[in-house]
Amino acid sequence: MKTNKILKIKKDMNNSSNHKLIEGSFPAYEAAKILFALVNSKINYHNLDSLISKERVGSINELQKKRIRELNEVNSEVKKIVDYAAKENLTIKLNCDIKIDLVKE
Repeated sequence: MKTNKILKIKKDMNNSSNHKLIEGSFPAYEAAKILFALVNSKINYHNLDSLISKERVGSINELQKKRIRELNEVNSEVKKIVDYAAKENLTIKLNCDIKIDLVKE
């Protein structure tokens, strides 16, 4: 039965799909919670992956380090934007789609 479900999924799947992740207008404090949760989740993922890599091969992947630095910069920029929006009593409109592409490698 499990094989039939997998075959149905394969048959129904396109090579790519788009999904709405975030859509709406938020007060600065709500937008901050959403954005920091998203970015911090990515940072935590890369930190964990780096830790696993260090345990397995004895070193941290340079690409992981670079990505963590980039995400920390994103956090800093988000903080500046949110602080400005809060100070000016502005609403933050967020739109975030996720695109999934299926590829053979």
